[in-house]
Amino acid sequence: MTKKIAIYDTTLRDGTQAEEINLSTADKVRIAQRLAELGVDYIEGGWPGSNQTDRAFFGEIAGYDLGRARVAAFGSTHAPGKTAETDPNLRALVEAGCPVATIFGKAWDLHVREALRVPLARNLELVSDSVAFLRRHFQEVFFDAEHFFDGFKANADYALEVLRRAHEAGAAAVVLCDTNGGCLPSEIRRIVRAARKALPGATLGIHTHNDSESAVANTVEAVECGATHVQGTINGYGERCGNANLCSIIPNLELKHGGRYRCLPAGALPGLTEASSFVAEVCNLRPFMRQPFVGHSAFAHKGGIHVSAVLRNPETYEHIRPEAVGNRQRVLLSDLAGRSNILFMARRFGFELDKNDSAVMELLAEVKERESRGYEYSSAEASFELMFFRAMGLSKQYFRLLHFNVVDMLREGQDEPYSEATVRIKVGGQVEHTAATGHGQVNALDNAIRKALDRFYPAVRDMRLSDFKVRVLSGALRDTGGTASYVRVLIESQDKTHTWTTVGVSYDVIHASWEALVDSITYKLFKDDSARWPAREE
Repeated sequence: MTKKIAIYDTTLRDGTQAEEINLSTADKVRIAQRLAELGVDYIEGGWPGSNQTDRAFFGEIAGYDLGRARVAAFGSTHAPGKTAETDPNLRALVEAGCPVATIFGKAWDLHVREALRVPLARNLELVSDSVAFLRRHFQEVFFDAEHFFDGFKANADYALEVLRRAHEAGAAAVVLCDTNGGCLPSEIRRIVRAARKALPGATLGIHTHNDSESAVANTVEAVECGATHVQGTINGYGERCGNANLCSIIPNLELKHGGRYRCLPAGALPGLTEASSFVAEVCNLRPFMRQPFVGHSAFAHKGGIHVSAVLRNPETYEHIRPEAVGNRQRVLLSDLAGRSNILFMARRFGFELDKNDSAVMELLAEVKERESRGYEYSSAEASFELMFFRAMGLSKQYFRLLHFNVVDMLREGQDEPYSEATVRIKVGGQVEHTAATGHGQVNALDNAIRKALDRFYPAVRDMRLSDFKVRVLSGALRDTGGTASYVRVLIESQDKTHTWTTVGVSYDVIHASWEALVDSITYKLFKDDSARWPAREE
């Protein structure tokens, strides 16, 4: 029998408590829509009693069709000095107008005494009264037992009594929270089993934090011990070290247990990688490349022996098929590469080559030689693609450099210098000489070269430089070392639909930047079907 695990996403509340994440109401609406498309069961929108952004979200989201997903409002048990009926926090939950409410209450006697400063019996009343009140206004009420695991270890009878009071008052699920994130899977197993035995009729949930790097394992352990309600965030965003990562929990449950658990609707799991990237983009954070399942590097292979085996049978070095979560297999180019790496990349570009083809051997030798000088094609796949097509005799020279110059200037009365670049390039027999200013030398050079190319290739207007990285390479590449060392420049560019990275290496950072910029623009023109090139310059 397949058991349904209810997925309760709390990215819009717990996730926003992470450093660097600040979401507007519009951002939260966009994420909620994407979560609904993914197929989560519950979307916790925030704490309407704490801030205006969350209150505005509940008013806005009411106008959207989220399909089967249900929106939840978050709050706490009522204040000790008030009743449930007179508490403004509970009243704000009711006014949010959504079908589900989730409240947290103290399950650790230490917190009852030191934080709430009320008798233990009074805290039990707060839990019962708050849940019972909300049951009259909501279709479902969930109770988060804050610090439950620490509370259980300190006073098991009291922690379990907190759960019992919430369950008897009508909570649809009592959620066991590892709020400090310090528990290990063995502790989770023991305590969840004890809760299951003490409350056989209750629906148990699990909510873990990642302070000991165990949040995902702890959540999976809790499910195996009987929890059927799982709380977490996309990409594990959350306060301190983050919350349990739904992007790992969901595939671990669906793919690793022989079909015993179902978290998302049938066919929805391949949308996980895109959802992860979407949430990262809205949160204005770069995706974590090495994130399991959905990271860009999760199924990337670099060593030649690995690649050779994967090409014969992906199971040799992949624990699942990447397509199951919407990811893809990647093969990286580096000085560790073998012929299998080249053959894999060729296949991606539409070429079936023989491993003994001279072009394969020559290209592999060129990759290894250039990587020994500091080039990094595992990160700059666009530069490798251009190199590949040159090796196949299919490259096009869109323009040729005649001269460039970049200077920094500081005018009287200005606080910061500005940069000016001049370039002379030749396009199809015509020489174009332009100048442009910019914020820094690389920006000025980028502006100048695109200005020179604009009338020949309007496609360059669509692209922009989105990231720029400089790395000083080891002294072995240049005997003098220090400020005379070689540098590697990686430039990430974007247009309306794609992102690509190119590389340049030189002892001069501007020359390395020029090389990467030329590759970036050439790649854009090469990939753009509307680009028209003059006759190739010899």
